[in-house]
Amino acid sequence: MLLRAIKGRLSPVDFLHLEDKLNKKKLIAAILKRLEHDLNTAITAARAALDEATHPENKAENQYDTRGLEAGYLAGAQAERAAQIEEQILIYKHLEPKDFKEKEPISSTALVEVELNNKKSFVFVMSKGGGLVLEFEGQAIQVVTPNSPLGEAILGLKAGDVATVELGARTREYEILTVQ
Repeated sequence: MLLRAIKGRLSPVDFLHLEDKLNKKKLIAAILKRLEHDLNTAITAARAALDEATHPENKAENQYDTRGLEAGYLAGAQAERAAQIEEQILIYKHLEPKDFKEKEPISSTALVEVELNNKKSFVFVMSKGGGLVLEFEGQAIQVVTPNSPLGEAILGLKAGDVATVELGARTREYEILTVQ
């Protein structure tokens, strides 16, 4: 009902931008849900590795027995991964997605539709958490950061531009279709 009231007061172009922002907020909510699941998994794995590291049966029997030590390293790595996910959750919880206007350059929180070899895909530009891929409203969306080859290539470009990504001896050209 509120949406109908808002729709009646906005031009069709402004209303489409509002709908894009609402969809982006839903995307962020979906990413948060996925990160919270990943956090629970990482915490469970860290606890299991810590239990393994401190279990009496894993006490070193000689200088070559490193089961407990290896489990301890694994527990530390799992705890570090959990801390990274917690940081990402904090970022997403306080994130205000930018409403990109036509021909505005790509920056953080841009949802970008790209085409490579006649195949369209979506990337969501963020400062942290690159590599996450999730299914959202029937589309696979990948989070990219400026540290990734594609993230670096699209940063600052606009819809209609072409981003060139060099991967070793191969060059890929991504056409930027839309920026939301």
